[in-house]
Amino acid sequence: MVIWHLKASEWTKFEKSAKLSPMRNWILAIFLVAGLGGCNYSSPPKPVLPVQQTGELVVITRNSPTTYYEDTDDHLAGIEHDLVELFAQDLGVKVRFIVANQFNEILPSLQNHHAHLAAAGLSITSERQKKFKFSTPYQTIRQQVVYNTTGDKPSGLKDLVGLRIEVVAGSSYAEKLREAKNKYPELSWKESASKESEELLEKLAMGQLDAVVADSNIVDISKNYLPILDVAFDMSETQSLAWAFPKDVDNFLLEKSRDFFARIGKDGTLKHLLDRYYGHVNRLGRIDVEGFMIATNGILPKFRSHFRRAQELTELDWRLIAAIGYQESHWDPLATSPTGVRGLMMLTGDTADRLGVTDRLDPKQSILAGARYVNFLKESVPERIPEPDRTWLALAAYNIGYGHLEDARILAKKKKLNPDSWTDLKTTLPLLSKSEYHADAKHGYARGGETVIFVENIRTYYDILSRFAKPYQRMFSATATNSGQSTGGADRYELNKGSSPKNSLGLKAPASALRQDKVEAQQAR
Repeated sequence: MVIWHLKASEWTKFEKSAKLSPMRNWILAIFLVAGLGGCNYSSPPKPVLPVQQTGELVVITRNSPTTYYEDTDDHLAGIEHDLVELFAQDLGVKVRFIVANQFNEILPSLQNHHAHLAAAGLSITSERQKKFKFSTPYQTIRQQVVYNTTGDKPSGLKDLVGLRIEVVAGSSYAEKLREAKNKYPELSWKESASKESEELLEKLAMGQLDAVVADSNIVDISKNYLPILDVAFDMSETQSLAWAFPKDVDNFLLEKSRDFFARIGKDGTLKHLLDRYYGHVNRLGRIDVEGFMIATNGILPKFRSHFRRAQELTELDWRLIAAIGYQESHWDPLATSPTGVRGLMMLTGDTADRLGVTDRLDPKQSILAGARYVNFLKESVPERIPEPDRTWLALAAYNIGYGHLEDARILAKKKKLNPDSWTDLKTTLPLLSKSEYHADAKHGYARGGETVIFVENIRTYYDILSRFAKPYQRMFSATATNSGQSTGGADRYELNKGSSPKNSLGLKAPASALRQDKVEAQQAR
């Protein structure tokens, strides 16, 4: 009889002690059954069977903003999640994800065949290639040494000697530091088994470390939340991220993965996924991020109730509405531009009149009107366009006008790009300022480059708010919402699970009250 309790290592210890005598073996087994009978026992992990036999793809991953996470709507997201789901669709099987508690559990579990593959932001290194096989790479990164800008900037490996350095245990960073130690024997560092790179970077920002080594994609995202950090130097040349497979992997699965990455690389799917998760992260400079963080603490609390009220009435995430407001006016209710747009959400006079706004400088009216207008624009784009592109296109129209957005979509189609993809419209919108393109556009010249910056900045501000500000849920009835009256129910606040910086934006857009506006937009299309 074999008893597994929590960990296989505990059973191993029991076996060793039990070998002292058969009688003791029996007594200890009875003791474990009787004394621990109230505990939950789990069977030892078994090697996975071939995908062709079970119809299930088992994938081990990790919880992080660059791999796999749960957003505020309990919706799974992350580039590794999305890639695996698409791969499973190609195979015609379902997916079961195993989320490792620690990074250094991933490859040993894969080696023991507890999963078919590991999709966890793994870089291909010479050491790993000795034990595993890899899919076609899907992304390139560099290992970077990050420092706190309040201290001295290390200029090279020799400057790391004597510093407090911490990296993820079992990572390629630790492997690289071990190589560096051959040249600099006094180099030392700590390997953390319980923390991800994002957490170590937070420790660095708080002054608890002097340097951290992390992948450039992780660094790019983290710098938007931790502007006090910067890159000291690259620790490595370009490296490739890929899925890992056991060395004796079934060739069927490995070849299918390579076919999959070849397909999505050719048809643009991979490009769109990378843009969804990383396309906007380098748009803001340090001063921009610092200014936003200061305003979030000092100005946002004055208007938070208005943003939440707008969410109740429109079902748009209040943090998205707030991000739009900051991009438009830096949350200044008295803002006025030379072109005549005014207020916190910078509404034109015509738009304000259509939305029933009597005072554009009233932040309560401006915020609700801005949110309603975004919903109207989301309803105006073709229904086939999914999220999050639907929202990004609506924001582009908020800035440049729906007619110019349609010109950019028509131009995308002419160039054999996808007119429903924000990734491709980022290419065609700036062309509307060039005479060879706007001469044939129905609505003429437009500063489309500014619109791209507008939307990308909002995406970044929204990411930051999604990480640090709580989502908001208020229990209210549809009748109350439609009538504009609150039910008076208690506010309910929920923490964003995993502090995830990414959100699917799979938000409902209720029927707009602006029916006449919609008819006009459709006619303009």
